[in-house]
Amino acid sequence: MTTGRRGLQPRKQPRQARAELTRQRILTAAAHVFAEYGYAAGTTNRIAERARISIGSLYQYYPNKDAILAELLIRHLDAGGDAIRSRQDEDEPDSLEEIIRGFARPVIANHLDDPQLLRVMMEHGPRSPELLEKIARHERERVAYTQDLLERHPEVRVEDTYVAARLVVSTVELVVHQLVAAPDSIDTERLENELVAMITRYLTAAPGGADGVERPRNEGRAPGGPGARPS
Repeated sequence: MTTGRRGLQPRKQPRQARAELTRQRILTAAAHVFAEYGYAAGTTNRIAERARISIGSLYQYYPNKDAILAELLIRHLDAGGDAIRSRQDEDEPDSLEEIIRGFARPVIANHLDDPQLLRVMMEHGPRSPELLEKIARHERERVAYTQDLLERHPEVRVEDTYVAARLVVSTVELVVHQLVAAPDSIDTERLENELVAMITRYLTAAPGGADGVERPRNEGRAPGGPGARPS
């Protein structure tokens, strides 16, 4: 698989409406082809045929199918980030459970359009430096927001809010990726309810060690984490 930067960059940035429509047709066709045939058999010839353009026209926009899949993956990440940010701009519910539900629901919704395509993107998506940086930036934003919320909410009882924030963000993302894209699908309402219950119970459990003795909550940030407080 091509992972070099040049091999993943679109060749042509549309400046006219007609060119942008052509690019959208390529991406829409590629999404259907990858979902129907998988990555190995999802050739550029099939994508061009589905888009009803010549293979030469396709190569004017993308050098290979890796570049097409990379753009589909970037758009998937952007759509998920936009959905979460829009929820963050709304007034927060009083209940911690409903706040966590507001985290989980848009992530689940962003994975429901085409689970087959999602599986292809997760298994074969090229990992360019730009894509890895975008993934890291999205995670940093979500972790910072989540940690701030955990430090402010009275129901939260975890000791280390930085680690807890990373666990919440990673758990929602990875569990949804795994279960929504799995061949044996799971009812999304049940998935949402159980995921929210699991995370809420973790955040509201009394802190303590194996001896069960409750210990003071450490509201400081984890050493080395974003915004770590100097000792």
